[in-house]
Amino acid sequence: MRTRSLLALAGTATALTLAVAGPASADGSAVLTTGGTGGTAAAAGDTLTAPLASGTAATFYSSATGTSGVSCTSSQFTATVTGNPTAPGTATESVTAHTFDSSSCTSNVTGVLGVSGITVEHLPYSATVASDGTLTVLPASGSTIQTTVKLRTLLGTVTCVYQAPSLTGKADNADSSIAFTNQQFSKTSGSSLCFSSGWFTAKYAPVTDAGARVYVN
Repeated sequence: MRTRSLLALAGTATALTLAVAGPASADGSAVLTTGGTGGTAAAAGDTLTAPLASGTAATFYSSATGTSGVSCTSSQFTATVTGNPTAPGTATESVTAHTFDSSSCTSNVTGVLGVSGITVEHLPYSATVASDGTLTVLPASGSTIQTTVKLRTLLGTVTCVYQAPSLTGKADNADSSIAFTNQQFSKTSGSSLCFSSGWFTAKYAPVTDAGARVYVN
């Protein structure tokens, strides 16, 4: 069965960079700020983190419109700011971690008893955040965004490996969130219980820098 770099996560991101964007840019300020739009610039080297938005789940389903797959209620992104130019522009980040708490994950796939682990691999990923709120997550040159999912079944543990060339998300200053919607992954190895492809959807909020909400200008 297939679970997107759930992240992937694919993790990660899948995802993934952790900055939040708004509909309008504050010219003259940095792309990423704290304290509000046009606020204090996030510095290169700052660590940004974001858990799943309260009351939501990260899902990895077998189709873009289906509800069969894996769902997790605890996940987090961590990224480091590597560049933060004046807005309008594009900030850069290094996604250093994308984690999922397997104890919060469930599966409704026939034959699957539970989720033993979800690991986002090939980190770090690079990420860009544009002033219009578009977030793009990319692996290193020659690599892929990869997530390995381990499922408990009646026949033992099944390992499913999924890959994606990139992830695209959208930031929103209203709640300092980043949303990934139906990001597609392809299975590269695993049994018939692993989906041949999977779609990752998750909303992470709030994105924070040392506890302060991050905004995109």
